[in-house]
Amino acid sequence: MTSVLQAQALGRKYGKRWALRECTLDIPAGHVVGLVGPNGAGKTTLLKLASGQLEPTAGGITVLGGRPGNTPAQLAKVGFVAQDTPVYAGLTVAEHLRLGARLNLRWDAAMARERIERLGLDPSQRAGRLSGGQRAQLALTLGLAKRPDLLILDEPVSSLDPLARREFLQGLMEATVEHRFSVVLSSHLVSDLERVCDFLIVLVDSRVQVAGDVEELLDTHHRLTGARRDPDRLPADQHVVCARHTDRQSTYVIRTGAPIHDPAWKVSRLSLEDLVLAYMDQRATGTPRPALEVRR
Repeated sequence: MTSVLQAQALGRKYGKRWALRECTLDIPAGHVVGLVGPNGAGKTTLLKLASGQLEPTAGGITVLGGRPGNTPAQLAKVGFVAQDTPVYAGLTVAEHLRLGARLNLRWDAAMARERIERLGLDPSQRAGRLSGGQRAQLALTLGLAKRPDLLILDEPVSSLDPLARREFLQGLMEATVEHRFSVVLSSHLVSDLERVCDFLIVLVDSRVQVAGDVEELLDTHHRLTGARRDPDRLPADQHVVCARHTDRQSTYVIRTGAPIHDPAWKVSRLSLEDLVLAYMDQRATGTPRPALEVRR
């Protein structure tokens, strides 16, 4: 299986603080990958390492088979839309497209013009006078017209209203279907990830907690509710993700590939949000968990 991104014990340090550490990932090509985690988890650091904006402090990373940002050809393969979808306030929409054509080896001018027209953006309008949703669509257009093999988006819709977010994500999905590139999308909004992503990475405290195909993750994670039971009494093949206890009742989120036959448990499926929150809730187990990777 072709990988779009591979990281081995990847780490990045700012001064004495690790922003990312012991990150091992293998992301297959052709997916829309959701990257989620709390503030300060290392999401932006990982994305900047993948786009070549930062160098690793430890470990290694390859993107599309090469070192990120190492050559003009490698840079041309990766598009990046940063937080707050930055554009130049003093430049018009048309000037942004001309700048994109000058800076990108594989620039698709016809796609850029067609998309701007379809969005109803005035080419003579300065970016500083566009709405937040329009600026986000302009930034996405610049990323798409680069014709990347991998498009990286760092929380591009966090400041948009629900309608603008939906329109942005709809445009992204239409483009991935038409042009068949890979996407890594960082977001705090799990509802947005549910809408567009088929591969998930949860990053907490600078470490990958889980990574895998969304359907397979949901099929192998379950919520167990029943009479209070200590975790050491669970079968060995049931990995405890998080646990909650009252005096009489235990609730576990577990990962297992085996059927659950114990009639003492009420077994229920998780939503994607349930799964993400289980891995983000470090308090539920009290100790860091090893990273898990689930792949087909």
